[in-house]
Amino acid sequence: MQPTKQTLLIGGLLVDVYSHPTSTSSSTNPIHALFFLHGRFDSAQDQYIVDTIKVIFDESYGSGAGERKKDLIVIAFDHRNHGTRLVNQQRNFAWSKEPAENNDQHAVDMYTIQTGTAQDVSFLIDHLPSSLYPSGERTIVEWGMGGVSLGGHSTWIALSREPRLTLGIPIIGCPDYMKLISRRAQSSNIPLSPPYFPTSFMTYVERYDPAQLVYRTKDASNPFFGKKVLVLSGKEDKLVPWVASAEFVEGLEVGEGGVKRVVVEEGAGHECTSGMQREAGLFVREWLRL
Repeated sequence: MQPTKQTLLIGGLLVDVYSHPTSTSSSTNPIHALFFLHGRFDSAQDQYIVDTIKVIFDESYGSGAGERKKDLIVIAFDHRNHGTRLVNQQRNFAWSKEPAENNDQHAVDMYTIQTGTAQDVSFLIDHLPSSLYPSGERTIVEWGMGGVSLGGHSTWIALSREPRLTLGIPIIGCPDYMKLISRRAQSSNIPLSPPYFPTSFMTYVERYDPAQLVYRTKDASNPFFGKKVLVLSGKEDKLVPWVASAEFVEGLEVGEGGVKRVVVEEGAGHECTSGMQREAGLFVREWLRL
């Protein structure tokens, strides 16, 4: 069954909200809201985003879903400098020997989009309920976030900064920015120094990146403690190689109240496969049963 979609304008930001046709305003079920973000160069309208959202609903509301205590909405919007928010496409490029495809600011541009998305998510957690349910028709009780590639990177950052996010599904994303971007810089013969890596930028990343936080501790000082995290990556991914994420993910502590599930898919490259889509759907299905 195809999910229904409505588009809202919230503080100048176009937001697509998907719901299941059986979930109506008269329902008394509480709602779990899942943000789902696209990859670099793409938009919230890309077919793989729409398809993944449908799979998540199919798994959550299908015949094998069992008892569901919550309803689900999925929220999609464009990253900064993407889709309806595009200002300069070249600033989404990486380093290249071809001048028309080169972006000397790649390291900064990538990270500012990711952190900007995390801020947008917090903004929407604040304000989406009043636009979606202006008369208090329904209540959102929990928030989660997932995304592909750039959306996966952003998911890691948002999970580390927004305490209201209780679930995360980073797909072919990386939680350790310097491990990822330094490999890319090295392959392009770019030095890890100004102007490519400004001092103020490095100071920021070294202080606030998820990999710099106390993600191994078993108490509330760890921003991931108690959260439910599904990590989906491709073993043959060359753009966001698993080796850049492995140390962080293996050391990540979520505690007894949390869930950490890791799937590194054999034969998969930098892609959101049907297997990853189904794993995401099953993870969300469990979330709705709680």
